[in-house]
Amino acid sequence: MTVDRCPTSDLLNRLSRIEGQVRGIARMVEKDTYCIDVLTQVSAASRALQSVALVLLEDHMSHCVVDAARTGGPEQDAKLKEASAAIARLVRS
Repeated sequence: MTVDRCPTSDLLNRLSRIEGQVRGIARMVEKDTYCIDVLTQVSAASRALQSVALVLLEDHMSHCVVDAARTGGPEQDAKLKEASAAIARLVRS
């Protein structure tokens, strides 16, 4: 079974939209926009970044970690530890 990788262009488009969101947040702060409205936009940008992170993690797990598991040995152990650490960072954020 093959897993389709998320094309780089899709990720770059998502990141460009997030970048625009963050610039919009900066403008809101400059204009002294109501704090709750700014916080709402910060939350939306954070969720969008989390979404990108999950796509990247899924891609890493379905390709890099799976390939290392097939190979076995020290690379397998290193990739599993690396993936586990990435998941822990995402859960903490």
